[in-house]
Amino acid sequence: MLEVAEALLGELGLPRSAELVGAAIEAATQREASYVDFLISLLGAERDERRHRSYETRLKLSGLPHRKGLGDFDFDFAAGVDRALVNELASCAFVANATNVVFLGPPGVGKTHLAVGLALSALEAGHSVYFTTMARMVADLEGMGSPRRLRKYLAPKVLVIDEIGYRALSTEAGGIFFEVISARYETGSIICTSNKGFGEWGTLVGDQVLATAILDRLLHHATVLNIRGESYRLKDRTKQRLPGGLLPQAAEAMAKGGDAEHHDPHHYHL
Repeated sequence: MLEVAEALLGELGLPRSAELVGAAIEAATQREASYVDFLISLLGAERDERRHRSYETRLKLSGLPHRKGLGDFDFDFAAGVDRALVNELASCAFVANATNVVFLGPPGVGKTHLAVGLALSALEAGHSVYFTTMARMVADLEGMGSPRRLRKYLAPKVLVIDEIGYRALSTEAGGIFFEVISARYETGSIICTSNKGFGEWGTLVGDQVLATAILDRLLHHATVLNIRGESYRLKDRTKQRLPGGLLPQAAEAMAKGGDAEHHDPHHYHL
């Protein structure tokens, strides 16, 4: 009879229940559980397995660069980050309300980490997520021949756009950015990071009117967190400074005739 039950559960698309039904019957018998308790236990295991598979599938499709959650973020180091507000955002009510989250600040202060952490919270809450950088998104959509490419950025409940402002956009790219923001307005959440203040977005997209239209839609329903402080990536490097406050790589560059103050820190592979 057990084999029949396993086969029926398999036919009904309940593979986890089919796998566990024998052990569940034995456990229920030992604790003298009611039929209802037995069903709750068996179907609960099926539900948990489905949720786990769904989460792993959505995580794989999300394109997230890492799995560092909010629990891994150093709130003590980052200035201007309201831990209570971030924890409130992690409840993902903003996703249900199709509102946005914007992280502003200089490079290295944890904007991407926080964005990914919120994205992971959204995945755990059962939402679909897609992560991209601004450069990758516009490169993908420039000259697009099919609306299916655009759908990739419109379908997820949460779209994460990282690194807005690291490169100025062409006229076409600025128009693409507006199209994505406009199409998701009040229908899907956006989490974005930028190293540029909003007053600089006109220069970024090459059109002040277009920048105003983008910001009007992005910020109408949004939480903005402005992060200050030094680069988290460089915090341990300060212990290695040479006399005069120079990092070893910068001192070497200056010895070769370079000007350390005008070099991008990433040039030194920090």
